[in-house]
Amino acid sequence: MFELEKHGAVHVIHGDGPLNVDFVESVGQLLEECLDEGLPRVVVDLKRVPLIDSAGIELILDYRDKCQRMGGDLKLAAPNRLCEDILFVTGVEQDVEVLPEVLRAVGSFVR
Repeated sequence: MFELEKHGAVHVIHGDGPLNVDFVESVGQLLEECLDEGLPRVVVDLKRVPLIDSAGIELILDYRDKCQRMGGDLKLAAPNRLCEDILFVTGVEQDVEVLPEVLRAVGSFVR
């Protein structure tokens, strides 16, 4: 289950389950809501996401690109050790900013 919360001008998507093929459609709908508001500043909270599969990786990269084309960005926050390893091995952590805490990720948009 994933839900959307707003912190000022930043949208935070909190995950509570795997970011995999079973959930990419629902997460994609939440991300589309963020894009619809104009300047998308999005943080995906991975604290309670136990696993990211290839469909989840593709979703992250696709929406990061969409956000950046609109002048915003998508960042990841608080991944567990397995998700950190997946992001490293796939090279995603070189393309998408990964921060240790949600509040730090939200605050990084102020810079």
